[in-house]
Amino acid sequence: MKVVMLGAPGAGKGTMASRLSAHYNIPHISTGDIFRENIKNQTELGKKAKAYMDEGQLVPDELTCNLVVDRIHKEDCKDGFILDGFPRTIPQAEALTKELAKTDEKVEYVINLDISDEDIVERMSGRRSCPKCNKIYHTVTPALRPKVEGVCDEDGTELVMRDDDKPETVMKRLAVYHEQTEPLVGYYKEQGVLHTVSGKNAIDEEFDLINKILVK
Repeated sequence: MKVVMLGAPGAGKGTMASRLSAHYNIPHISTGDIFRENIKNQTELGKKAKAYMDEGQLVPDELTCNLVVDRIHKEDCKDGFILDGFPRTIPQAEALTKELAKTDEKVEYVINLDISDEDIVERMSGRRSCPKCNKIYHTVTPALRPKVEGVCDEDGTELVMRDDDKPETVMKRLAVYHEQTEPLVGYYKEQGVLHTVSGKNAIDEEFDLINKILVK
């Protein structure tokens, strides 16, 4: 089962990918994790990526795709994987399609979490995180509220609002998403693998809807 999670920043891709990963016992893979792992292990691809990152440049699509393809061909991905945060652009998607085709593989499901910009700004402005353990909470969502308001359940650290969750930052991130990533909806729709699910559903309801798609 080869799955790509699509959706704007704050749509809940990471949360849902983690839950699906545990349910189907297949890896949840994000490009950030791949970069960190390869740089830590000083692989050849990791060294190349680090050189760009150290210069403050974006890692080129071809190199990013090579890192992802290298990761999804590891033994733990033999039964499938869930990609979160990749591809981000049409060129990345085309590169991924081309690389998978070399081994007669393809992306089988693309889950697009659809939610309005207004709802995302409201959702992300309610997010709080622990600066010590990085656990995420929310001031409104019942399932994500801390036991004691403003304090981490795990270590008692005071929760903070991250800079990238502030409304003005979120709007900038959404603008980039609409320009660069949203065209992937059309790309994967043409391939017949796109499934759109409302990102406004409760987490359990959203999981059930996605699960029905994946087990067809």
